Amino acid sequence: MSDSTTDRTLALAGLFQAAAQVQHLAREGTSDPDMLETAVASIFNTKPSSTEAVFGGRDRLKAGLHLIGEITNRRSAPPLREITQYVVTLLALERQLAKRPAMLDQIGEGIERARNQAEHFSPSHAYVLSNLSAVYSETISTMMPKILVHGSQAYLTNPEIATRIRVFLLAGIRAAVLWRQRGGSHWRLLFGRSAIARTAQDMLRQMQT
Repeated sequence: MSDSTTDRTLALAGLFQAAAQVQHLAREGTSDPDMLETAVASIFNTKPSSTEAVFGGRDRLKAGLHLIGEITNRRSAPPLREITQYVVTLLALERQLAKRPAMLDQIGEGIERARNQAEHFSPSHAYVLSNLSAVYSETISTMMPKILVHGSQAYLTNPEIATRIRVFLLAGIRAAVLWRQRGGSHWRLLFGRSAIARTAQDMLRQMQT
């Protein structure tokens, strides 16, 4: 895989898209089926041929690319600030996770079990989602900093919704891993926002044409 602004932008779009779905589930109780499919596919695709292949194509990241544009344009509406906070925390967790090879192995084993299960059912089957949710609960959720998901208690305490939230958080970690692998860092995020925003806008324009 190449190491470029395009690759980093795609990885970041995957991260923002997953974080936005966490917010939507917690506040509205629903998620986009296509984005859930993209999230699960990204978790399972651990040996991709390209950054784009992780998500099944850049057209699967339109929502995340739009979010990059909104946030980097400094529109500080509360919903966007909350999504950004989820992204920042997921990036911090991924940095901690990178220092824990045993936990990485545990996550890999759990994902492989879920992948095998998906072959018998489907990637978005309740059994598969439950398995991926358990992977997150038993590993990443035990680390610091903790992700505090804000929303309606009726949704947060609903087992099916909570499962999907954890799956999207795991997908967020997958995208954060990809961001780092493609040369992403705290400094690139801080000082390279304009280049990332331009790249996201260019990709969206290309999709429209």
